Amino acid sequence: MTYNAAGRPASPKDTRFGTKPQLARRMIERAVAAKVPFGWVADDEVYGDNGPLRIWLEAQHIPYVLAVSRDHRVPPEPVPPPAPTSSPPGCHSAWQQRSAAAGAKGQRWYDWAWVTISKPGPGCCYLLIRRNQRTGELAFYRCYSPHPVTLAALVKAAGLRWTVEENFQAGKGLIGLDEHQVRRWASWHRWVTLAMLAAAVLSIAAALEYTREPGPADQILLTCNEIAHLLSATITCPSHEASHRMLWSRGRRRHQHRALTCHYQRQHKQEH
Repeated sequence: MTYNAAGRPASPKDTRFGTKPQLARRMIERAVAAKVPFGWVADDEVYGDNGPLRIWLEAQHIPYVLAVSRDHRVPPEPVPPPAPTSSPPGCHSAWQQRSAAAGAKGQRWYDWAWVTISKPGPGCCYLLIRRNQRTGELAFYRCYSPHPVTLAALVKAAGLRWTVEENFQAGKGLIGLDEHQVRRWASWHRWVTLAMLAAAVLSIAAALEYTREPGPADQILLTCNEIAHLLSATITCPSHEASHRMLWSRGRRRHQHRALTCHYQRQHKQEH
């Protein structure tokens, strides 16, 4: 094992340094080659501000919704998208309230506006604008689709970023994805592989809960977090009987169901 000037372990000979957009392109290429089904590519400003990545995605006819920085430049003279509910940019009626996704405390409501970006060649490009209803803060997205799409489709794709970020947080908190010290490349690679395998097991176990018969109406279904707690309590620290642990789990999920219901009811009252 050799080390570079910074003291970090050198990677295998067939591995070369790559920027985040370059690594993202390699991951997408592997997903396409493996015929992994996916509808959109969504990510933050690091990838949205990278022109070569966007050009490559458009050349491959891969739809994307990528966040861009506030000073990002777009082609001049954007025009309103051909939708009956849209209005020219700057008009109050151009903003449409839509939910990006369901969160732990209710729907994630924002105001959205969009304009079409002129583009040579086939495909449709859009600039998507999100406005926080409470603070008025704006966020911007560059979007592409081989075919015309609706605003609802773009908003739904933009909301995928929260799912990705939540998955990363779960990987760090549940399976220790970020706890390796990366002293050697081989050990780090093994650690990440085992962590991802553990995450897959938890995800599959949680997904199976949704394919079975509906559970009690007063509690949420088993989540990855709850399954990890049960495994830790019954396998690594078997200090109580399994029946006691299941009673504890049902009480915990009943409390979570009440909290979730209260959040949604409070949000519904505020909307009306």
